[in-house]
Order: sequence, then structure tokens, then C-alpha cells
Amino acid sequence: MKLKKIYLIIALLILISFTSGLTLGEKKCTYCPGAAEGIKQSFTCRAWTFLEGSSCPQETADLNLFWETWNSLQSKYVDKSKIDTQKMIYGAIAGMVSAVGDPYTVFFNPSDSKDFIDDSRGEFEGVGMEVGIKKEMLQVVTPLEGTPAQKAGLRAGDVIVKIDGKQSANMSVDEAVDLIRGARGTEVTLGIYREEWRETRDIKLIRELINVASVKWRMIDEDTAYIQLFQFTEDAGKEFKGAAMEILDKPAKKIILDLRNDPGGYLSVAQDIAGWFLDRGQLITVEDMGENQGKLEYKSEGPALFAKTPVVILINGGSASASEILAGALRDNRGIQLVGEKSFGKGSVQQLEPLSGGSTLKVTVAKWLTPKGDQISEKGLAADIEVKMTSEDYEAEKDPQLDKAIEIISQMK
Repeated sequence: MKLKKIYLIIALLILISFTSGLTLGEKKCTYCPGAAEGIKQSFTCRAWTFLEGSSCPQETADLNLFWETWNSLQSKYVDKSKIDTQKMIYGAIAGMVSAVGDPYTVFFNPSDSKDFIDDSRGEFEGVGMEVGIKKEMLQVVTPLEGTPAQKAGLRAGDVIVKIDGKQSANMSVDEAVDLIRGARGTEVTLGIYREEWRETRDIKLIRELINVASVKWRMIDEDTAYIQLFQFTEDAGKEFKGAAMEILDKPAKKIILDLRNDPGGYLSVAQDIAGWFLDRGQLITVEDMGENQGKLEYKSEGPALFAKTPVVILINGGSASASEILAGALRDNRGIQLVGEKSFGKGSVQQLEPLSGGSTLKVTVAKWLTPKGDQISEKGLAADIEVKMTSEDYEAEKDPQLDKAIEIISQMK
């Protein structure tokens, strides 16, 4: 997705020298000579004030404490052989980013960057679930189809209390993912709490190579196609097109679109898939970039081959991000009913900013609005027809939500 470039001034931590745009009182200020060679030298100027008219806020940043701490570690820490300056720099940057207080704005070092990109392609090693923070608790957003997490019975909304005995309170999403992820064949134990349980339960999972299909479909009766979207990965648009062409060759006159437990993914893929159900030019979502930054509109580009096809959409607490965008677009434009339970409410926009050395910054740059202007972030989409899944339903492998969707669509013409 193409967004207005947001420049982050992180040079103070990664030791890249610059001189313009900063002052100390009336005097221009630069890094001390040789500062780029390492962290052993102190800055001659410590308090920085951003110039009026720049894109930065009018405030002073005092780096004295940072460098005092850095120098104290370097000179006084007992085991200097264990000091890794590169890790310290990564840690300082990660701490700065974490201090923003947004669980979706994250700094990735080169190794974490690779893992994140692998995830977005739908292949990685782990237990196969999306996690997030909601109501200040680490939760399962959704277990992915056919993965150890799903097979172990984990559900959207489960609270992750512990990871291998370590309390998750105050843990970031990034920290949790690092602990849960691991080489195939290894074990991780999650302490899980669910509202209907009296106490936390330990669930052991064996990590596997996770390679999740994005789209599956089947005919559920003579005229209704049932499409499951599991993730909005890079290949999901191509997979959906393949499924759509097969469905068009069938006598399918109606569609049930299942977005349950779909954690989302790429906006461009959501836009592509929405285009199959909306006429060209119809609004899909609005990207609100905050005060004085304006808004961007994303519209359908077709091919609109299902624009007149009756559709019912299934959602639940594991429907997040791009799946909420798609559901909101079809509901607002066509009045398509949402059946199931309220969606997760992950309605913010993240942009990947490549940094030096292979690191990246995943930064929240905007929030999604539905075509009618409803905010998705932290609110989610309420189901038009609420149908809850009980423990008995899961154990008996019953699906009253799908049953309700079939009932509704059978009455459509």
C-alpha cells in the first residue's frame, strides 16, 4: 500500500550523524567528532530542540540519561565480554518504539524482520496462531486452520496467562511471538484461561512447519458455494481468483463467505477480493491518517462478477484486520448480513519501514473506517444476527453459525 512517507528520527540511537533541523538554544548542535565510530564518546550537545516548521513536534529531547546509562554499563558492568553493543542498540530502539504504547507498532531486528516476512507469506515454524493484546491482556486472535493450535482446541479470545511458565502480564505481542515461535518438533506450554473455566489450564503444543492455505471452497447444496478465507496473505488474491473461476463454472447462485478466525493480512488483497463482490468505484474502506494528515479512500476495481450474487458473511472474535475491512465493505455497500459474533476490532494500519542493516519498523500510520464511517479499531463489527458457539458445540463438532447462514441464504433469491 502506498502511504505518505513518515520520517522517524532515530539517528540519536543508531549513531548516524546529522546537523540540520536541530538546535540547542541559539547554537547549532552536532554529534561530537568521532561519535559515529562508536558509543564510547559522549555528545557535546545533549538537549535537542526541533526547529519550527519541521515535521517534528516542538519539544526538547534530553539524551543525558541515555548516555549516562550507556557509559555506566560500558565502564562498570562486571562481565564486559557479555556486552553486545549491537544488541544494546536494538534494545534501545525497541524500547523507544514500545514506549509509544501501541502493541502494533514494533521494531524488528534483522532476524525478526525475516520471521515477520515469512509469516506474511503463510509459511513459518511455530504453533499456528495469531496473538494480540485486547483489554490489556495477551489473547489468541485466532488459531489457524489445521495447525497445532487449532488441533489443541485453542479458540479466539483465549487469554494466554503464561508461556513456558513465564507470566504474560505486560508482555508485548513481539515478545510473546518470540517465546511461542520455535523450531519444528520442539514443545511449548501455554497457560490458557477461558471465561467458562474456573482456573487456568496448561496446554502443551508441539511446533510444526506452518503452511496454511488461504482459500478453500465447496458446494454445500445444489446452488450455494461455501468459501472459507483463512488469511489475506500475498497469494490469497490469486487463490481466491482460482476458486471464483471454479465457482462460476458451477451452478452456484449464492455464496456464504466465512471470515471466522481470519486474522487478516494485506489491504491490497482485501481490496482485490472485495472487487469481486462490488461494482467498480464503490468505496471499500477509508484510511484515516490522523489530525492534519488527511484520509485515503480505497475503491473497488472489479471485476464485480459476484456483485449481484446473494451473499451471507460469517464472522467471530477471530475475524480481524483485513477480514473486518472486507466484511464492513460488503455490509455497508450491499446490506449483506453478518452472522456469528462480534469481530476482534483490529482496525489500524501498519506500514513496514525498511531500516539499515536489514531491520524494519512496523508502525501504525492510520486507522480503518468502513464506507459509512464506522471505526473498526478496538470496536469491531457487531454481527447483525448473533449466534454464539458453546463448548458443547465445539465438542460435538456442531456449527450453529454456519447452520444459521445456510438458513438465511436459502430464503434469498
